[in-house]
This record gives sequence, structure tokens and C-alpha cells, in this order.
Amino acid sequence: MDFQTARQFILMQTVTPALDQEPFIERLRQGQPPIPGQVTSLLLALKVVTEGLRREPTLERALAHALFVLSYESRQCYLKGQRSQQTEWPPMLDEDLERIAQAVEAILTDLPAETQT
Repeated sequence: MDFQTARQFILMQTVTPALDQEPFIERLRQGQPPIPGQVTSLLLALKVVTEGLRREPTLERALAHALFVLSYESRQCYLKGQRSQQTEWPPMLDEDLERIAQAVEAILTDLPAETQT
């Protein structure tokens, strides 16, 4: 996956969804679990974007918004689903959301994702 493909994938899963797809954040908003492989693809895209933006002084607004949605809103949707007790999340989703948040932090702090705790 190259940088532009990764960037576009992140945007399509959050703030600019394509009509023929089920975006990650929209599924969470509806109390539905991610499609199998969706989190893995997001984590790969985040890793590619991390490397592509290494030492860049700024982020474009759309990408920054998408990163916010991934790290903050996805967690809020998860917690809302847990509180409602009507949503059955996959057992690993909590850890997956933590990995997503760590990858976003790596982008924002310009550190390799592997060094985040």
C-alpha cells in the first residue's frame, strides 16, 4: 500500500465514505462490529501514513479530522455500545481500538508506532 492509497482508505473509512462501502466508523455508529479485515487494513494504512508523514511539520485538515474520528469517535461508539448492552462487540475490538489510537498518536507525535505504550 502506498501513501496516497493509505490516506484515501483512512478518509473513506471515516469522513468521506464511498456510497458502495460500509465505512468503519459508520458501522460503529450503528452498533455493528467492523467487517472482518477492516481493522487490519486500517492499522496497515495508519502505519503507511505514519512513515509517509515522518517529520512533516503539518497535517492537512481532512486527514487530521479522519485521525480524530478514528482515535476518539470510534472509542466513544464502542463505549456507547457497551453501556447500551444491546451491542455485542468482537472480543478483540477494545484492543484494536487501542492499537488504532496508538497509531494515530504516532502520527501526531512523529514517533514510530512500535515505541508507543
